[in-house]
Amino acid sequence: MSPGVVLSEHARQQAARRGVAEAVVLEVASAPEQTMAVRPGREVRQSRVTDPGGRTYLVRVVTDRVDRDIRVVTVYRTSKVAKYSRAP
Repeated sequence: MSPGVVLSEHARQQAARRGVAEAVVLEVASAPEQTMAVRPGREVRQSRVTDPGGRTYLVRVVTDRVDRDIRVVTVYRTSKVAKYSRAP
């Protein structure tokens, strides 16, 4: 069984407040371009996303591992793609 992605209520509120669609959050959480460990059990998963106006943002999803599931703690987007992206 593959892990599921669960959004916390806080993550839902922050995504809505910050203008990040829930579908984008789920996509980044399940198939990120990059993953960075923050501490045991916590990761930042991130991907570049282009908005309808043609601007590229980095959507960063902070997650915790709960059993086999990925629990989204919070989410935000930033225009500082180079600052937060790692070289492959």
